Amino acid sequence: MSHSDKSVPELGLGSLSNRFRDSLSCEANKPDFRELHLASPVSPLRTRHHRSATAPATSSSSSGSSGSLSGRTGPNPISKRSDSGELSGSSENNSPTAAAGNVHRSFKSGSRSDSGSGSSQPLIYSGQIQRSPSSSSSAVNSPPSNVLPAGNICPSGRVLKSSMAAASVSRSSRPDVLGTGTGNYGHGSIMRGGGKSSRNGGDGVPNVRISGSESVKRGVGSVDPEEVKRAGNEKYKRGHFSEALSLYDRAIALSPSNAAYRSNRAAALTGLGRLGEAVRECEEAVRLDSNYGRAHHRLATLFLRLGQVENARKHLCYHGLQPDPSELQKLQIVENHISKCVDMRRIGEWKSVLREVDAAIANGADSSIQLFMCRAEAFLKLHQMDDADSSFLHIPKWEPHTISLSQARFFGMLSEAYCYFVRAQFDMAFGRFENAVAAAEKASQIDPRNVEVAVLLNNVRMVARARVRGNDLFKSERFTEACSAYGEGLRLDPSNSVLYCNRAACWSKLGEWERSIEDSNQALHIQPNYKKALLRRAASNVKLERWAEAVKDYEVLRRELPDDNEVAEALFHAVVALKKSRGEEVQNLKFGGEVEAISGLEQFRAAISLPGVSVVHFQTPSNLQCKQISQFVDTLCGRHPSINFLKVDIEENPTVATAENVRIIPTFKIFKNGSLVKEIVCPGRDMLEHSIKPYSI
Repeated sequence: MSHSDKSVPELGLGSLSNRFRDSLSCEANKPDFRELHLASPVSPLRTRHHRSATAPATSSSSSGSSGSLSGRTGPNPISKRSDSGELSGSSENNSPTAAAGNVHRSFKSGSRSDSGSGSSQPLIYSGQIQRSPSSSSSAVNSPPSNVLPAGNICPSGRVLKSSMAAASVSRSSRPDVLGTGTGNYGHGSIMRGGGKSSRNGGDGVPNVRISGSESVKRGVGSVDPEEVKRAGNEKYKRGHFSEALSLYDRAIALSPSNAAYRSNRAAALTGLGRLGEAVRECEEAVRLDSNYGRAHHRLATLFLRLGQVENARKHLCYHGLQPDPSELQKLQIVENHISKCVDMRRIGEWKSVLREVDAAIANGADSSIQLFMCRAEAFLKLHQMDDADSSFLHIPKWEPHTISLSQARFFGMLSEAYCYFVRAQFDMAFGRFENAVAAAEKASQIDPRNVEVAVLLNNVRMVARARVRGNDLFKSERFTEACSAYGEGLRLDPSNSVLYCNRAACWSKLGEWERSIEDSNQALHIQPNYKKALLRRAASNVKLERWAEAVKDYEVLRRELPDDNEVAEALFHAVVALKKSRGEEVQNLKFGGEVEAISGLEQFRAAISLPGVSVVHFQTPSNLQCKQISQFVDTLCGRHPSINFLKVDIEENPTVATAENVRIIPTFKIFKNGSLVKEIVCPGRDMLEHSIKPYSI
């Protein structure tokens, strides 16, 4: 014993932990031991009890294994960041063999360092409390007075990385790690057998081995950014990206300069499909830590999905990082397809453009707005208007771009300008001239020096003026001048179906039926399902008594516009004229009308004996099924005006029901020239219309 120091009594595990906590509270201003000798295998903390002589340490009989203490330090460059605080499947940091949170169960003789003054350094505490070997025997559970935990304890109570003191143990032994429990040591109590799963958090502090649900509970109400981040990680793993995003926002608010939190937030935004915002977060993470490899990799992945191959390569091959060969190959494949797409677009090979665009999207650029816009442009040039319209419907959500995205070029234009460039062409093709001018002007504002944008803007403005002038002349019934105005617009935009259709209307007003049909054909060649052009051509064919051609166009319009009464009537009269031109008998045919109510047997027999087809609905208003199908019969009456529709209330007219042997309602009977051709009992809507359609003209 030395000086006046009192002997330290033997303590249990709980008391020992409390003692360390109390000793730390008295040293709040003590530095985190950064200036201490890192190669020392023992704890730099000293006990108050000193021994005049040292004794070799031997393993306890209950340890079951032996080992040695070894101090191993390794490089810990700033560019390496631990992945337990980062959303990743692999660690980017090589942690020391034994972290400060790992407690070992064995010692080797001679693993102490004695000072020249004769005081002894304490033994490293190794998870199980052991006695320092001496000539006297004591209880196994009593710890020696000079045993302390391995590693350095900060004033905050956290355990630092054990690069200052690390112990290697036998592979067969199972080291104890910090976990959850009632006894608090640093960030958790001591657990056995968890050494393999011990990993560091984003700040180098060993993770607490707690369940996911417990981590979420702790993080929700915590003011510790690490706990909040871990709760966010658990939400992310479960696919709850919105909740994870909220937790990462809290972690960032608590620690704004932490790059890992920004990168994790980017991962949650990516899960929500908000790629533009994810790019901004990753760029902020890289700004905070320019050597942050995970953020660079995430940025490369995002840029590749957005079709920005140059930006993707910059971050994938960032100085000091080793790019993944598979990722590099994927980038090169996408780059090759985009390069071929540029070449094919330059020479107007639009089918090849479509092929290369689809290949680039399939190989990773699945969120590139520019590639989807290019696909729509190719369909426009190929006059596949429905496909172009569908492409616009499936374009990814347009988010506000970062500077790196907005400054990237696509087909020689700034990427955002190209989007407005295609939009202007799309609006022009579909007759939205004012919208087209606005889109072209926006493209010109973004990229004022681009020649292709400037040419488009000039053309769009001139075509829009020609169309306005032609419309004004048409309203003034100056049809010849209107034809000239529309012609000026067509010289600037020879693929504009709207201008062809407008000029066809002018020719029809002038009685130039052939020329009207020619312009209608041009419009339909560009836009095959253009309903106005079909109507113009059908009307001109009627004027020229080309009944077969007129009926063909009206039938297409009837399918497209089943509830349009004017089209139905035009088709009816064209069919009647066609039948007459072929010498067929058509007597007393009339168009349309409402469903006729039958009030007696004589009226019923007279109605079904009329030339043509009659459909009789036997029903009663009190029956729910009859009531529902009656509404559909009214619709069918408008759709098939050449058919006479009748209804019989069997409660008011039981004689008609008896004469026709109707016992179940609703029942439908189809008569042709007075003869029964079909009977349908309780049909559905589709079945009823399918049964009636063959008899409609």
